[in-house]
Amino acid sequence: MTWIVGVDEAGYGPNLGPFIMSSVACWVPEELAGESLWRMLRTAVRRSSASEDHRLVVDDSKLVYSPTRGLHALESGVAATLSAWPKTGEFTFQHLLGHVCPSHSADGKAECWFNGETLLPVEMNLVELAPSVSRFDQACERKGIGWGLFRSVIVHASKFNSILAEWKSKGAVLGHALTEILQANLTAANDSEPIWFFVDKHGGRNTYAALLQNAIPDGFVLAQEESMRRSSYHVIGMDREVRLTFEPRADSRHFCVALASMISKYLRELFMLEFNRYWQEQVPGLEATAGYPGDADRFFTAVRPALQRLCIAEETVWRKR
Repeated sequence: MTWIVGVDEAGYGPNLGPFIMSSVACWVPEELAGESLWRMLRTAVRRSSASEDHRLVVDDSKLVYSPTRGLHALESGVAATLSAWPKTGEFTFQHLLGHVCPSHSADGKAECWFNGETLLPVEMNLVELAPSVSRFDQACERKGIGWGLFRSVIVHASKFNSILAEWKSKGAVLGHALTEILQANLTAANDSEPIWFFVDKHGGRNTYAALLQNAIPDGFVLAQEESMRRSSYHVIGMDREVRLTFEPRADSRHFCVALASMISKYLRELFMLEFNRYWQEQVPGLEATAGYPGDADRFFTAVRPALQRLCIAEETVWRKR
Protein backbone atom coordinates (compact mmCIF):
# COMPACT_ATOMS: atom_id res chain seq x y z
CA MET A 1 0.00 0.00 0.00
CA THR A 2 1.03 3.62 -0.56
CA TRP A 3 0.02 6.61 1.53
CA ILE A 4 -1.10 9.72 -0.38
CA VAL A 5 -1.27 12.92 1.66
CA GLY A 6 -2.67 16.19 0.29
CA VAL A 7 -1.96 19.52 2.00
CA ASP A 8 -3.62 22.91 1.46
CA GLU A 9 -4.50 26.02 3.43
CA ALA A 10 -7.08 28.76 3.83
CA GLY A 11 -6.86 32.22 5.33
CA TYR A 12 -3.28 33.21 4.47
CA GLY A 13 -4.31 36.61 3.07
CA PRO A 14 -6.85 38.02 5.59
CA ASN A 15 -6.14 40.37 8.49
CA LEU A 16 -8.89 38.91 10.66
CA GLY A 17 -9.60 35.32 11.64
CA PRO A 18 -7.28 32.32 11.70
CA PHE A 19 -4.91 30.84 9.16
CA ILE A 20 -5.57 27.12 8.69
CA MET A 21 -3.56 24.38 7.02
CA SER A 22 -5.02 20.90 6.65
CA SER A 23 -3.93 17.51 5.39
CA VAL A 24 -5.90 14.51 4.16
CA ALA A 25 -4.26 11.07 4.08
CA CYS A 26 -5.44 8.00 2.24
CA TRP A 27 -3.83 4.70 1.35
CA VAL A 28 -4.21 3.04 -2.00
CA PRO A 29 -3.01 -0.26 -3.49
CA GLU A 30 0.52 0.19 -4.81
CA GLU A 31 -0.52 -0.40 -8.43
CA LEU A 32 -3.05 2.48 -8.18
CA ALA A 33 -0.78 5.00 -6.45
CA GLY A 34 -0.41 7.18 -9.53
CA GLU A 35 -4.05 7.04 -10.58
CA SER A 36 -6.61 9.84 -10.21
CA LEU A 37 -8.88 9.39 -7.21
CA TRP A 38 -11.55 11.39 -9.02
CA ARG A 39 -11.55 8.72 -11.72
CA MET A 40 -11.43 5.79 -9.31
CA LEU A 41 -14.26 7.20 -7.19
CA ARG A 42 -16.29 8.67 -10.04
CA THR A 43 -19.47 6.84 -9.03
CA ALA A 44 -19.51 8.85 -5.79
CA VAL A 45 -17.65 12.13 -6.42
CA ARG A 46 -17.34 14.72 -9.14
CA ARG A 47 -15.55 17.98 -9.82
CA SER A 48 -17.42 21.27 -9.59
CA SER A 49 -17.36 21.64 -13.38
CA ALA A 50 -19.24 18.37 -14.00
CA SER A 51 -22.97 18.31 -14.58
CA GLU A 52 -24.94 18.47 -11.33
CA ASP A 53 -26.10 15.09 -10.07
CA HIS A 54 -26.29 13.07 -6.87
CA ARG A 55 -22.50 12.82 -6.43
CA LEU A 56 -20.43 14.71 -3.86
CA VAL A 57 -18.43 17.68 -5.10
CA VAL A 58 -14.72 17.52 -4.24
CA ASP A 59 -12.61 20.30 -5.74
CA ASP A 60 -10.63 23.44 -5.00
CA SER A 61 -12.61 25.11 -2.20
CA LYS A 62 -12.82 28.37 -4.17
CA LEU A 63 -14.87 26.47 -6.76
CA VAL A 64 -17.06 24.70 -4.20
CA TYR A 65 -17.81 27.61 -1.85
CA SER A 66 -18.70 31.26 -2.21
CA PRO A 67 -20.79 33.52 0.05
CA THR A 68 -23.59 33.44 -2.52
CA ARG A 69 -23.56 29.63 -2.85
CA GLY A 70 -23.41 29.08 0.88
CA LEU A 71 -21.87 26.21 2.85
CA HIS A 72 -24.05 23.32 1.68
CA ALA A 73 -21.74 21.74 -0.94
CA LEU A 74 -18.59 22.42 1.10
CA GLU A 75 -20.11 21.03 4.26
CA SER A 76 -21.50 17.96 2.48
CA GLY A 77 -18.12 17.03 1.00
CA VAL A 78 -16.36 17.37 4.35
CA ALA A 79 -19.02 15.52 6.35
CA ALA A 80 -19.32 12.63 3.90
CA THR A 81 -15.60 11.91 3.75
CA LEU A 82 -14.68 12.55 7.39
CA SER A 83 -15.29 9.27 9.21
CA ALA A 84 -15.28 11.01 12.61
CA TRP A 85 -18.48 12.87 11.71
CA PRO A 86 -21.36 11.07 13.46
CA LYS A 87 -24.31 10.05 11.33
CA THR A 88 -26.77 10.96 14.11
CA GLY A 89 -26.76 12.91 17.36
CA GLU A 90 -25.54 16.34 18.36
CA PHE A 91 -22.19 17.40 16.97
CA THR A 92 -20.59 20.76 17.65
CA PHE A 93 -17.74 22.71 16.12
CA GLN A 94 -15.70 21.89 19.22
CA HIS A 95 -16.28 18.17 18.62
CA LEU A 96 -15.08 18.51 15.03
CA LEU A 97 -11.94 20.35 16.13
CA GLY A 98 -11.27 17.62 18.68
CA HIS A 99 -10.93 15.16 15.78
CA VAL A 100 -8.96 17.23 13.25
CA CYS A 101 -6.99 19.53 15.56
CA PRO A 102 -6.65 18.12 19.09
CA SER A 103 -4.18 20.85 20.09
CA HIS A 104 -6.78 23.58 19.55
CA SER A 105 -8.46 22.90 22.88
CA ALA A 106 -5.80 24.96 24.66
CA ASP A 107 -5.36 27.56 21.91
CA GLY A 108 -9.09 28.23 21.60
CA LYS A 109 -9.39 29.23 25.25
CA ALA A 110 -7.23 32.29 24.55
CA GLU A 111 -9.69 33.60 21.93
CA CYS A 112 -12.37 35.74 23.59
CA TRP A 113 -14.76 35.26 20.66
CA PHE A 114 -14.48 31.47 20.33
CA ASN A 115 -16.70 29.00 22.19
CA GLY A 116 -17.03 26.09 19.73
CA GLU A 117 -20.73 25.68 20.47
CA THR A 118 -21.93 26.12 16.87
CA LEU A 119 -24.10 23.10 16.07
CA LEU A 120 -23.17 21.11 13.00
CA PRO A 121 -24.17 20.72 10.29
CA VAL A 122 -24.90 24.38 9.56
CA GLU A 123 -26.75 24.02 6.25
CA MET A 124 -26.88 20.44 4.99
CA ASN A 125 -29.27 17.69 6.07
CA LEU A 126 -27.61 14.53 7.38
CA VAL A 127 -30.54 12.34 6.38
CA GLU A 128 -30.37 13.60 2.81
CA LEU A 129 -26.59 13.12 2.82
CA ALA A 130 -26.76 9.45 3.88
CA PRO A 131 -27.00 7.99 0.34
CA SER A 132 -23.94 10.04 -0.73
CA VAL A 133 -21.98 8.73 2.25
CA SER A 134 -22.95 5.17 1.37
CA ARG A 135 -21.92 5.58 -2.28
CA PHE A 136 -18.59 7.09 -1.23
CA ASP A 137 -17.86 4.26 1.22
CA GLN A 138 -18.76 1.61 -1.36
CA ALA A 139 -16.62 3.23 -4.07
CA CYS A 140 -13.62 3.30 -1.72
CA GLU A 141 -14.16 -0.32 -0.71
CA ARG A 142 -14.33 -1.49 -4.34
CA LYS A 143 -10.97 0.10 -5.12
CA GLY A 144 -9.28 -0.85 -1.86
CA ILE A 145 -8.90 2.78 -0.79
CA GLY A 146 -8.72 3.59 2.91
CA TRP A 147 -8.54 6.86 4.83
CA GLY A 148 -6.06 7.85 7.49
CA LEU A 149 -5.29 11.05 9.36
CA PHE A 150 -7.28 14.23 8.73
CA ARG A 151 -5.26 16.91 10.50
CA SER A 152 -5.52 20.70 10.69
CA VAL A 153 -3.23 23.34 12.18
CA ILE A 154 -4.99 26.50 13.41
CA VAL A 155 -2.96 29.71 13.74
CA HIS A 156 -4.94 32.49 15.41
CA ALA A 157 -3.94 36.16 15.22
CA SER A 158 -1.81 36.29 18.38
CA LYS A 159 0.28 33.29 17.33
CA PHE A 160 0.40 34.52 13.73
CA ASN A 161 1.84 37.83 14.95
CA SER A 162 4.33 36.16 17.31
CA ILE A 163 5.70 34.06 14.42
CA LEU A 164 6.00 37.21 12.32
CA ALA A 165 7.83 39.00 15.12
CA GLU A 166 10.29 36.14 15.58
CA TRP A 167 11.04 35.34 11.93
CA LYS A 168 10.26 38.65 10.17
CA SER A 169 8.55 36.70 7.41
CA LYS A 170 4.93 35.80 6.72
CA GLY A 171 6.19 32.66 5.00
CA ALA A 172 7.33 31.40 8.40
CA VAL A 173 3.67 30.85 9.27
CA LEU A 174 3.39 28.41 6.35
CA GLY A 175 6.59 26.70 7.47
CA HIS A 176 5.36 26.37 11.05
CA ALA A 177 2.09 24.77 9.99
CA LEU A 178 3.64 22.51 7.36
CA THR A 179 6.20 21.19 9.83
CA GLU A 180 3.44 20.17 12.23
CA ILE A 181 1.43 18.58 9.40
CA LEU A 182 4.37 16.54 8.09
CA GLN A 183 5.41 15.28 11.50
CA ALA A 184 1.86 14.29 12.43
CA ASN A 185 1.40 12.29 9.24
CA LEU A 186 4.79 10.59 9.39
CA THR A 187 3.95 9.48 12.93
CA ALA A 188 0.40 8.34 12.17
CA ALA A 189 1.01 6.42 8.92
CA ASN A 190 2.45 2.90 9.00
CA ASP A 191 6.21 3.46 8.87
CA SER A 192 6.92 0.54 6.54
CA GLU A 193 4.82 1.88 3.65
CA PRO A 194 5.70 4.60 1.12
CA ILE A 195 4.23 8.04 1.77
CA TRP A 196 3.82 10.72 -0.90
CA PHE A 197 2.98 14.29 0.05
CA PHE A 198 1.41 16.72 -2.41
CA VAL A 199 1.34 20.35 -1.28
CA ASP A 200 -0.34 23.33 -2.90
CA LYS A 201 2.39 25.83 -3.73
CA HIS A 202 1.90 29.53 -3.07
CA GLY A 203 3.77 32.66 -4.07
CA GLY A 204 7.14 32.67 -5.78
CA ARG A 205 8.99 30.28 -3.50
CA ASN A 206 10.68 27.36 -5.26
CA THR A 207 13.09 26.01 -2.62
CA TYR A 208 11.83 23.99 0.35
CA ALA A 209 14.77 21.72 1.20
CA ALA A 210 15.84 23.58 4.36
CA LEU A 211 12.29 23.72 5.69
CA LEU A 212 11.78 20.02 4.99
CA GLN A 213 15.09 19.05 6.55
CA ASN A 214 14.06 20.82 9.75
CA ALA A 215 10.67 19.08 9.70
CA ILE A 216 12.09 15.61 8.94
CA PRO A 217 15.39 15.42 10.87
CA ASP A 218 15.55 11.61 10.76
CA GLY A 219 16.19 11.60 7.00
CA PHE A 220 18.25 13.48 4.44
CA VAL A 221 16.24 15.64 2.03
CA LEU A 222 17.34 15.56 -1.60
CA ALA A 223 15.98 18.09 -4.09
CA GLN A 224 15.01 16.49 -7.41
CA GLU A 225 13.48 19.56 -9.06
CA GLU A 226 13.04 23.16 -7.95
CA SER A 227 11.20 25.38 -10.41
CA MET A 228 8.07 27.51 -10.76
CA ARG A 229 6.32 24.49 -12.26
CA ARG A 230 7.20 22.02 -9.53
CA SER A 231 9.47 21.50 -6.53
CA SER A 232 9.98 17.84 -5.68
CA TYR A 233 12.01 16.08 -3.00
CA HIS A 234 12.99 12.59 -1.92
CA VAL A 235 13.95 11.76 1.67
CA ILE A 236 16.62 9.10 2.09
CA GLY A 237 17.95 7.34 5.17
CA MET A 238 14.53 6.37 6.50
CA ASP A 239 12.85 2.95 6.67
CA ARG A 240 10.27 4.00 4.11
CA GLU A 241 10.01 5.86 0.85
CA VAL A 242 9.11 9.53 1.42
CA ARG A 243 8.39 11.89 -1.46
CA LEU A 244 7.19 15.49 -1.37
CA THR A 245 5.91 17.54 -4.29
CA PHE A 246 4.95 21.22 -4.26
CA GLU A 247 2.87 22.37 -7.23
CA PRO A 248 0.84 25.47 -8.11
CA ARG A 249 -2.86 24.61 -8.27
CA ALA A 250 -2.23 21.21 -6.73
CA ASP A 251 -5.85 21.27 -5.59
CA SER A 252 -6.90 20.89 -9.22
CA ARG A 253 -4.56 17.93 -9.80
CA HIS A 254 -4.80 15.89 -6.62
CA PHE A 255 -7.99 14.74 -4.91
CA CYS A 256 -6.51 14.75 -1.41
CA VAL A 257 -5.21 18.31 -1.84
CA ALA A 258 -8.65 19.44 -3.00
CA LEU A 259 -10.28 17.81 0.02
CA ALA A 260 -7.68 19.40 2.34
CA SER A 261 -8.53 22.73 0.72
CA MET A 262 -12.21 22.16 1.48
CA ILE A 263 -11.56 21.22 5.11
CA SER A 264 -9.38 24.28 5.67
CA LYS A 265 -12.00 26.56 4.14
CA TYR A 266 -14.86 24.94 6.03
CA LEU A 267 -13.10 25.31 9.37
CA ARG A 268 -12.24 28.94 8.64
CA GLU A 269 -15.86 29.73 7.74
CA LEU A 270 -17.01 28.17 11.03
CA PHE A 271 -14.45 30.22 12.94
CA MET A 272 -15.63 33.38 11.16
CA LEU A 273 -19.25 32.58 12.08
CA GLU A 274 -18.28 32.63 15.75
CA PHE A 275 -15.93 35.60 15.30
CA ASN A 276 -18.66 37.72 13.69
CA ARG A 277 -21.32 36.57 16.14
CA TYR A 278 -19.22 37.67 19.11
CA TRP A 279 -18.33 41.10 17.76
CA GLN A 280 -21.85 41.78 16.55
CA GLU A 281 -22.99 41.24 20.14
CA GLN A 282 -20.42 43.80 21.28
CA VAL A 283 -21.19 46.30 18.50
CA PRO A 284 -24.90 46.29 17.59
CA GLY A 285 -25.59 46.79 13.90
CA LEU A 286 -22.09 45.69 12.85
CA GLU A 287 -21.98 44.04 9.43
CA ALA A 288 -20.14 40.71 9.28
CA THR A 289 -16.75 40.43 7.61
CA ALA A 290 -14.79 37.71 5.82
CA GLY A 291 -11.63 39.29 7.22
CA TYR A 292 -9.86 40.19 3.99
CA PRO A 293 -7.97 43.48 3.40
CA GLY A 294 -10.22 46.45 2.71
CA ASP A 295 -13.32 45.24 4.51
CA ALA A 296 -11.21 44.15 7.48
CA ASP A 297 -10.22 47.80 8.04
CA ARG A 298 -13.89 48.80 8.23
CA PHE A 299 -14.66 46.03 10.68
CA PHE A 300 -11.64 46.60 12.90
CA THR A 301 -12.28 50.34 13.12
CA ALA A 302 -15.80 49.57 14.32
CA VAL A 303 -14.70 47.09 17.01
CA ARG A 304 -11.68 49.04 18.30
CA PRO A 305 -13.70 50.86 21.01
CA ALA A 306 -15.02 47.47 22.18
CA LEU A 307 -11.47 46.11 22.30
CA GLN A 308 -10.48 48.99 24.57
CA ARG A 309 -13.57 48.58 26.74
CA LEU A 310 -12.89 44.84 27.13
CA CYS A 311 -9.13 45.35 27.66
CA ILE A 312 -8.30 43.11 24.69
CA ALA A 313 -4.94 43.74 23.00
CA GLU A 314 -5.30 44.63 19.32
CA GLU A 315 -2.56 42.20 18.26
CA THR A 316 -4.67 39.29 19.52
CA VAL A 317 -7.32 40.13 16.90
CA TRP A 318 -5.59 41.99 14.05
CA ARG A 319 -2.97 40.14 11.99
CA LYS A 320 -0.19 42.54 11.06
CA ARG A 321 0.33 41.08 7.58
